[in-house]
Formats: sequence, C-alpha cells, structure tokens
Amino acid sequence: VFRESISAEIRLFDTAEVYGRGRSESYLGRFLAAYADEVGETRQPVYIASKFAPFPWRLSRKSLLKALNNSLKRLGVERVDLYQMHMQLPPIAIETWMEAMTEAVQSGKIDAVGISNYDRSQMQRAYEVLSQEGALLASNQVEYHLLNRAIETNGLLKHCSDLGVTVIAYSPLAMGILSGKYTVENPPSGPRGRRYSRRFLAQTEPLITLLKKVGAAHAGKTAAQVAINWTICKGTLPIPGAKTIDQIEQNVGVVGWSLTDEEVALLDETSDRVLFGEK
Repeated sequence: VFRESISAEIRLFDTAEVYGRGRSESYLGRFLAAYADEVGETRQPVYIASKFAPFPWRLSRKSLLKALNNSLKRLGVERVDLYQMHMQLPPIAIETWMEAMTEAVQSGKIDAVGISNYDRSQMQRAYEVLSQEGALLASNQVEYHLLNRAIETNGLLKHCSDLGVTVIAYSPLAMGILSGKYTVENPPSGPRGRRYSRRFLAQTEPLITLLKKVGAAHAGKTAAQVAINWTICKGTLPIPGAKTIDQIEQNVGVVGWSLTDEEVALLDETSDRVLFGEK
C-alpha cells in the first residue's frame, strides 16, 4: 500500500506517536527506509506529518522536544515536515507548547507547526504566540465531512481561511459511512456501530443516493470519491486512510476533477436535511 501510494503521487503521510503506541511511526519508518534502498537517488520526496500528545503528566516544554526526538527515531528521519499538537489538554497552557514548537522549528527538527482538534479561540492563541516568535501556524487538523460540518457552523473553517491556516480534514468518509458500504441491513460494528445507529443510517440514505448519482455524472466516480472531492471543494486537505490497494486506487480517483458549484450546493442541502431535518 505504501509503494502504491508513492507511485500514485500520494506522498503525504499523517501519523502520530499515540497510533499503535508508536507502532505506526515505526512501520512508516521501515517503509521509508525500504523505499530509499529500492530506488536510491531517484526517489520522490515523501512528506511526513506526526503529532505530539500533551498528556497531563507532560509538564514542561522539554517533554515535547523529548517526544519529538522519539518520533524521529521511530521514523528514522532527522526532521518531519509537519509536527502537530494532537489536542489541547490541561494543565499546560497553549502558549507553553507553542514556545516549544518554535524551539523545535529553530532546531531544524520540524519544518512547520500544526495543531489538531483546536477550536477557534485555542487556534487564535496558538497563532498569536507563533507569530510573536517569528513562526507560522500551518494547519489545524479536524474532523470534517458531509455528516459533520461543525467547522462551518462554528466559524472555524472561515477563521482558518482568514489566518491562512490549512484545514486538514480527517475521517472525510465518516468512518466509511459515506462510502455507501453500510446500510440499515448491513450496519457497521464496533465504534462505528455505536456512533452511527441503524436509525441514522436510514436518515443518510438520500445523501448516499445523491453521492452515487453525482459520481455517475462524473465518469462513474464512486460515492466515496465524491464525498472526499466535496471536502477539497470546501478548501480543505482531506486525509483518507488506506489499508488496501483498492482503497489507494479509490483515493487517487478523487483528484483531477472537481464537483460543480451546483453539485456542492445540492450536497450541502441534502447534508443539512440529514443533520437537521427538513427545513
């Protein structure tokens, strides 16, 4: 899957120290090393984004720098392109963490600073501290898809645009719900099933039907490809997951075309009906 991603021009990989308790970074490090050995100087650049978790027992700036060094070791690299705060937790203030991020930038171990799951006020605080230190806030990674448009209604999406902060949209398929593979008769299990009930799946049927209809009008694109393309049309950078070659091929099919303004508006309206009922 990693090799297929590279050959398909997908070269940004998002990970975190907490994913698999470091195993995600370790696997990615092994893949990067194997790729370098296989293709040598002809290799395409690979961009790595990872995250720091501000657990309550991490009580100083040094804990971020230590965690970063551990991530670099697992990844087998000297620097990462984007290092993100995974979330904001007490007791350490946002300002302290941003000062640590600035130090990491100045050390050359990260190229850009990002945040994740920050609301508007938290993002503004991070932005201001970084600006004072001569650094920039590159991104805010949040959940965003047709079944969760909170960043539109709470103003975060516009605020990011105003500040020049890229929105990285995680879970752009709503844990697979927007792919159309789950139905009332075939609901998801585990965490997906607890979050998306049969009743909610029934409510989403008009949206799934529309996704398939719009996809058919674009040379047979799938519902999943339309759903992810919608997030791109909204000005965000989606990061769909992939565990199989087929999923990589699906992701590749998202680019090279675009929904029309009318299609985006229709998807918005249908999404509103699913989320808020008839208007």
